Formats: sequence, structure tokens, C-alpha cells
Amino acid sequence: MSRVGQKPVEIPKGVKLAVNQSLVNIEGPKGKFSFSMSPRIKGTVKENHLILERQSDMIMDKALHGTSRSVIANMIKGVTDGFVKELQIEGVGFKAAIQGKQLNLALGFTHPVIFDIPEGLTAETPKPTIVIIKGIDKVKVGHFAAKIRKVYEAEPYKGKGVRYAGEVVRRKAGKTVTK
Repeated sequence: MSRVGQKPVEIPKGVKLAVNQSLVNIEGPKGKFSFSMSPRIKGTVKENHLILERQSDMIMDKALHGTSRSVIANMIKGVTDGFVKELQIEGVGFKAAIQGKQLNLALGFTHPVIFDIPEGLTAETPKPTIVIIKGIDKVKVGHFAAKIRKVYEAEPYKGKGVRYAGEVVRRKAGKTVTK
């Protein structure tokens, strides 16, 4: 039995959720989503909760049950509150700037690294060393933050690079010179 799938998904006020066979449409104050569930998973709306049920106890059905519930819960959170990822940039001369619909990163390379900000996301740089990514789609926000971080991951010797806010980079001792 999927423990995650058994929990009902609460539908907050201001969110419209409609289930048509295997298609779930969600509309909230920040935007709209639609999700195509497996035909083996059935959803019913009772009062202000969405309850998902599966056809059988096959391993694949159990996995789809929990995954579908998590995806729908994240979509509801996205249209009500949204998702935010904060990145910190550390290093001498390392900085970020927004230029129109592009994010310009100076990370010590011979050229600036430029990212086009995906549709549906917003990026801010309140300080030159902080990048904040906001959006209603959890997957898009996380993927864009991971792409930025991958350009120059925080290295363990000096700690330079791009990291998530609150991420701890374990430092290593450098080489020691022996005489």
C-alpha cells in the first residue's frame, strides 16, 4: 500500500480542481496546470479533498499512485504559493546580473556565462552574489537552478562557486609543504 498515495490532497480556497477521467486541471491565483494521470489511477473530489485510488496492488500501480499524488500536491502548492530557489555565488569577482530576459554570470571564465530565463520563471539578483529563481512549476524552478549551479559547483578547497542557499560545502585541507 502506498502511504503517500493514501493521503488525501487538500484543495485550498481559491483553487479550482477538475478531474476528467485521467486528466487533472488545476487553476489558482498564480496560474494554471494540467496533468495527465495514468488510466490505472482514478481521482475523485470529495468536499475540499482529492482522493486518488489505484486499480490493483501491482508494484507499478503503487508507484504511480504515490507519484501522482505528489505531483498534484506540488501543482496545487505552485498555483497558490509558488516555488523559490536561492543560489549564492562565492569568489572574488564572481557576480550575477539580470539583463532583460537573460541571466549574466561572471564566474572567472574568459567569457560571461549567459542563460535565457525560461518561460514561466522569474529571476532576481537583489545582490550581485545572490540569484533568486521563482515560478509555479517545481520541476522548472529546480532544473533551472541546477543548470546554473552546474556551471561552477562550489569546490572544496577555496569554497568558490555557485551553491544553494544553506548548502554546506565541506572544506578540505590543501597540500602541505614538507622540508
